[in-house]
Amino acid sequence: MSIVNDYILHLEKAELHLHLEGSVEPETLLELCPGETLEALRARYEYADFLGFLQAYKWVTGLLRTPEDYALITRRLLESLKAQNVRYVELNLSAGVILWRSQSLPHVYEAVRGAAAESGVEVNWIFDAVRQFGHEPAMRVAEFAADFAKDGVVGFGIGGDEVRVPASEFADVFAFARRAGLHLAPHAGETSDAGNVWDVVRLGAERVGHGIRAVEDAELMRHLRDNDIPLEISISSNVATGAVVSLDVHPVRRLFDAGVPIVLNSDDPAMFHTTLTGEYRLAAERFGFSRAEMEEIARNGFAYRF
Repeated sequence: MSIVNDYILHLEKAELHLHLEGSVEPETLLELCPGETLEALRARYEYADFLGFLQAYKWVTGLLRTPEDYALITRRLLESLKAQNVRYVELNLSAGVILWRSQSLPHVYEAVRGAAAESGVEVNWIFDAVRQFGHEPAMRVAEFAADFAKDGVVGFGIGGDEVRVPASEFADVFAFARRAGLHLAPHAGETSDAGNVWDVVRLGAERVGHGIRAVEDAELMRHLRDNDIPLEISISSNVATGAVVSLDVHPVRRLFDAGVPIVLNSDDPAMFHTTLTGEYRLAAERFGFSRAEMEEIARNGFAYRF
């Protein structure tokens, strides 16, 4: 193990932007689908753009049929996080997809929460809605999140195709979630522009999933800095989905140097062929983050937890 890898592995870390369903490794899918081959499953984890990723994500969720399936993928993920010295995680559960598939969200949540309790990693949950499903399904997710607010659900988020559906269409959903005591962590500024980041900030976002387009707006970066609103940065994810054209032009360094608070995350680690330690390694080796700066980012993971 290199000195950098060893240092990162031993650094105590937190994950604040991690989708449970996007963490399912092909090897875990093979446990769920023993009739498949590992090679065929791995082939489904390759795509050229964001829409291709969404289709692959939809395919994975289609293989999760029972609460026990969700419990298995939770155990496998937390085994990996524990091995990386991740001490705390806020897991995004695709509650909108679970409801859309007519599965029992309470039963699924009971299963994943039970699996997490056995892990040795401290876990809280964010229920995630899907923009393109529309307003009413998003409100249902927020209502379920409110129901479980005293049982480990700390936040409400919304993901999906932000180009097609503006965040402003969900203003009353955000307001409901906030009144229910939930924290707000929507995706924005990943594949659209800085205006979408402004939209979710004005709706009360306390953290912004991705938010990399903020780099296009100096006033927005100052606002994020002065109001202590962090961006949940996932470098490998942004390259894999085409949100940035290449690793070399990723704005993580520019955002950090502008004083925007950031946390590093793996987002959908299996689907983007990464880990949280891998994201820290990229920050160090490709963007020149010093040990002191990586320690600051690691502290941010705990400081900005919900």
